[in-house]
Amino acid sequence: MNTKIIMLSSAVVMAAAGLALEFAPHEILNRFGADSTGVFPLFLQLIGALYLGFAMINYMARGAVIGGIYSRPLAMGNFLHFVVGALALVKYAFSAQTPPPVWLTASVYTVFAVSFGFILFTHPLKEKPLIEK
Repeated sequence: MNTKIIMLSSAVVMAAAGLALEFAPHEILNRFGADSTGVFPLFLQLIGALYLGFAMINYMARGAVIGGIYSRPLAMGNFLHFVVGALALVKYAFSAQTPPPVWLTASVYTVFAVSFGFILFTHPLKEKPLIEK
C-alpha cells in the first residue's frame, strides 16, 4: 500500500478543516444553528489548531516508512483519531435527519479509518529494486 498518498490526502483534508475552523468559527457555528457567542468560537479555533498540527505531522511524515512497527505512534494516532471520529459521525448520521455534509464527512472518516487500520496492522511491503540481480 502506498502510504504516501494516504498521508498526503489526510494532511490535505485535516488542513482544510483546520483552516476553516481557525478562521471562520462564527460562520461555521451559524451554519449549524449553534450559538456563536461566548466561548464556543474559541473551542472551534482550538480544534482547528489541533487539525492543523496533525496535518503538518502527516505532511512531514509522508515519505517515511509507515506500517507494522515503523512509525507506529504516527499510525496509531491517525488510526485512533479517524476511528473515533468515524464512529461518532456515523452514530450521529443515523440518529436523525442529517444534512449531506455530515454523511460526506462520515464517509471520509470511515475511509481514512480503514486505511490507517490497514497501515497499522500490516507490514509495509518492501520496494522492489529497479534492476534485478
